[in-house]
Amino acid sequence: MGIKVVVYNMRPFDEAEWFSRYAKELDIELVTCPDAPDMQNVSLARGCLCADIITSPIDRELMAAFADCGIKYLVTRTIGYDHIDLAAAKEFGIRVGNAPYGPNGVADYTVMLILMSIRRMKQIMQRTLIQDYTLAGIQGRELKDLTVGVIGTGRIGRTVIGNLSGFGCRILAYDLYENEEVRKKAEYVALEEIWKQSDVITLHTPLTEDNFHLIDAKTIGKMKDGVILINTARGALIDSEALIGALESKKVGAAALDVVENEFGLYYYDHKNDILTNRELMLLRSFPNVTISHHMAFYTDNEVKTVIRDSLTGCRLFGEGKPNPWEVG
Repeated sequence: MGIKVVVYNMRPFDEAEWFSRYAKELDIELVTCPDAPDMQNVSLARGCLCADIITSPIDRELMAAFADCGIKYLVTRTIGYDHIDLAAAKEFGIRVGNAPYGPNGVADYTVMLILMSIRRMKQIMQRTLIQDYTLAGIQGRELKDLTVGVIGTGRIGRTVIGNLSGFGCRILAYDLYENEEVRKKAEYVALEEIWKQSDVITLHTPLTEDNFHLIDAKTIGKMKDGVILINTARGALIDSEALIGALESKKVGAAALDVVENEFGLYYYDHKNDILTNRELMLLRSFPNVTISHHMAFYTDNEVKTVIRDSLTGCRLFGEGKPNPWEVG
């Protein structure tokens, strides 16, 4: 029996082919929209069983509108689902799923950002663009001489640790749930020791109420002078104002951020002619020792195929009343 799925934020340049292919294989009828779901286009969901989204915030009002249109299952083509109001979903009888992709894309990107930061690559590239080939101020460091603290040892954190182990650096790890595989390559320590001992700190934990602004002025104060911060997880793990202050005081030596606070509505859209309202993002971009990318560490050919396939497969399983490994709430 065919089911109907509305797909929001559907990118024609890389997703359309795979949506078409997997929808045909799974006997799914698609309604597509290039924009994020909102109160103006939510009516596209009417008559559909499932809605397929990415990182757009789904608040109580929008959840109620989805329910009114008949949506019973909401899936996000991402690992994280903190952008979805799970309490509202439960209230309106909508099940929620995600589509975890493989860890390698983000893990590779993380190591790239670490190397770019310790080798001052942003400054090097800026100089090269204006044919400034001087060396003063761009001397780098070697990863083998550094201690890297990895916060979060789930699939991505574990893969980062595996990648880093080949560089000969000392690796510290923290997670609420320790993993025996990690112990072979890293030493689990308390967060206080991560702050105290790490030359580089990289974040690989989901965002929760308990770790909102995990890195703030207080925790930065416990870190080494010149510490390097890497974030390919969720923007709100770092207090942007505290980070800006620490960069200005040189307490933080460099940062590489694939995610920032309040990025919703900015990333994945063309804003070159707009005045941005995210003041912290503008300030962070201005620092020569801060590398910014637009929440794209995940973005590889394998990721695109995987999240489309698994999000639609989750819809198919839900429609058939079968166990769904991607259902989260």
